[in-house]
Amino acid sequence: MSIVIKDVSYKYNPGTTYEVTALDHINLEIGDGEFIGLIGHTGSGKSTLIQHLNGLLSATEGQIWYNGENIYEKNYDKQGLRTQVGMVFQYPEHQLFETTVFEDVKFGPKNQGLSDQEATLRAYEALSGVGFPDEFYDQSPFALSGGQKRRAAIAGVLAMKPAVLILDEPTAGLDPKGRDEILELIRDMHERSGNTVILVSHSMEDVAKYVNRLIVIDDGRIQFDGTPREVFENYLKLEEMGLSAPRVTYLMHRLYEAGMPVDVAVTTVSEAKQEILKVLC
Repeated sequence: MSIVIKDVSYKYNPGTTYEVTALDHINLEIGDGEFIGLIGHTGSGKSTLIQHLNGLLSATEGQIWYNGENIYEKNYDKQGLRTQVGMVFQYPEHQLFETTVFEDVKFGPKNQGLSDQEATLRAYEALSGVGFPDEFYDQSPFALSGGQKRRAAIAGVLAMKPAVLILDEPTAGLDPKGRDEILELIRDMHERSGNTVILVSHSMEDVAKYVNRLIVIDDGRIQFDGTPREVFENYLKLEEMGLSAPRVTYLMHRLYEAGMPVDVAVTTVSEAKQEILKVLC
């Protein structure tokens, strides 16, 4: 397994009157090449959890292992870990800082110790891979549109060739076209590279469509872990957590209750279309 989380807990402001338990004895295994969705309401602990995976936060209790090594061991290379477990933050402005897009994307490979020529090739490859327009390579990252900033931020992480890519709400604030473009890009990257992808999202439709495994966190604990179909079968329990299922799930349940013998466990529009046509024909 590429990442193993053993009995991890995390407390903010421990030992004070402001102490808050954000993670409560989490146990989780993340295998090589998985495409995972992580959902939970605001304050559930999902952002805290992903910041543990590359050592941005250190657990109050428990251990995290990456490729068989305990990342909390003395002298463990945390900087090296962060090039292998790359994170794209919710707000791309938090990780864009160079004077031009191209220099920003080059920064990671150069920080890995690559030569300027190698870093340049990595930057071209990453920017091309995310479909970033070459006429904007010399633009300031802060002069870009929201969608372009996200592509540049993703390229900056991909240029380091991470084995694990974590994306925290990568489509927040984008219009539907921009959202679909970014998600299709992420899926294509996953299929081409075979790396592990962890997608944090508030959109049930998005995780239902793109991920293979869905993890639900609530009150700092893992509540569900399975395929989207398996998880969304528990939509009533999800509602108790302040979440929901994809809208098509509710439609299929209404059709079933109205007497149509459809499979209520479908989670995407395309699956629902096929199921309805099968019944009608």
